[in-house]
Amino acid sequence: MQAPSGSNRQGWHWAVITDENLRRLIGDYYRKAVDSYLKSPGAAAALFADDPKRNAVQRRIGESVAYLGEHMGEVPVLVIACIHAPSLRAGNQAGLWGSLLPAAWSYMLAARARGLGAAWTTLHLRYEKEISEVIGIPPDIRQGVLIPTAYYTGDTFQRAPRQPLDTVFHLNTW
Repeated sequence: MQAPSGSNRQGWHWAVITDENLRRLIGDYYRKAVDSYLKSPGAAAALFADDPKRNAVQRRIGESVAYLGEHMGEVPVLVIACIHAPSLRAGNQAGLWGSLLPAAWSYMLAARARGLGAAWTTLHLRYEKEISEVIGIPPDIRQGVLIPTAYYTGDTFQRAPRQPLDTVFHLNTW
């Protein structure tokens, strides 16, 4: 609730789903979205085929996506970060989503600090209307991200592989 938002509107809303039946329904929609995604050319496992080291990471991510697709409905808490958006006009989409996404990221950092695992996913948005109907989200509220949250039980938290800074950082000029 302390994250910044455009003009300090704080138009975010948090749908926290703990009901087993609702989680399973959302999980069913999510599974369908994952199945479609995994068959697409943009799926994580299909990326960077010409770079064996990076592709190995992408394949592991693809396996993780597939696993979550099968188990989303079993996650004990599903958090859907939403924002008041009567319409999605062309133009300043960054302003709208920039008022929600830092709050969602802040939630994930807070969860991690408390020993909870969380994942950022938007694949459910393929079925945003259906999921909104399932949990009663009003039509002027838009979903931004689905964050499955659970107690962390393993020992594999680690830094994610990232590209070298000098390939993405540009000082004063490109």
